[in-house]
Amino acid sequence: MRLSVIVTTYNHPRWLERVLWGYAAQTYRDFELLVADDGSDAPTGELIERMRAELPFPVRHVWHPKQGFRKCTILNAAIAQAQGPYCFFTDGDCIPRADLLAVHVAAARPGRFGSGGYLKLPMGTSEAITRDDIRTGRATDARWLRAHGTPWSRQLQRLAWGPRVATLLDHLTPTGATFNGHNAAVWREDLIRVNGFDERLEWGGLDRELGERLEHAGVRGMQLRHRALVVHLDHGRGYKRPEAIARNRAIRDEVAAQRLTWTPAGLDRHLPAAP
Repeated sequence: MRLSVIVTTYNHPRWLERVLWGYAAQTYRDFELLVADDGSDAPTGELIERMRAELPFPVRHVWHPKQGFRKCTILNAAIAQAQGPYCFFTDGDCIPRADLLAVHVAAARPGRFGSGGYLKLPMGTSEAITRDDIRTGRATDARWLRAHGTPWSRQLQRLAWGPRVATLLDHLTPTGATFNGHNAAVWREDLIRVNGFDERLEWGGLDRELGERLEHAGVRGMQLRHRALVVHLDHGRGYKRPEAIARNRAIRDEVAAQRLTWTPAGLDRHLPAAP
């Protein structure tokens, strides 16, 4: 099955480079990759152009000018250009384990979306990771991460479990599956059905809001947080705005109260008009 991998980024080419090498090391190979770029400066585009010839998959750079935090808008633009029937979403600071895409594809079912997990790394570990560490799988190995400054946690332990234990834990966990922007997959036709991401939203639950509308439309989450894993490189978050978080919360409350499936500010702005 052809997969469309959509990676968001903004002005962090050093981390994006590590992420792209992570997708070059995937065991599942039938995918395209779209970088959904929320207005980065020239170095990001230069990185993508330089890496194109070295990567074993096609890469498209979907970019718009910087006009504040418009992650949802560039995500919808990327969905509109995606050619695969199944879309995987992640961020340009999340290095995938080598089996990540294979796990999501194996779990794909009609009327479901996949919800993966992550381990947040400290800055020292993030800085230590090299291309060779990604190629060999060390960057997502629990013992290597511990040796390079990552403290023990239940999230780190997930990287040490084999597939049988991880599958069992995904079935047993009482935690509900949510749509996570760093690690989630969904059918493109279901995204069109709910009109994609809500472009009124800034940072703070924008991915969860999409998942809530999908659930209201009958698209149920599948728990993959023990099986489908990424490691999250450290960075600051200067884009947090309390007023935007409050506005996001109000929109999500309305979606929950009315069980809305459709956003009036979404994907249809980027799709060709129906005949």
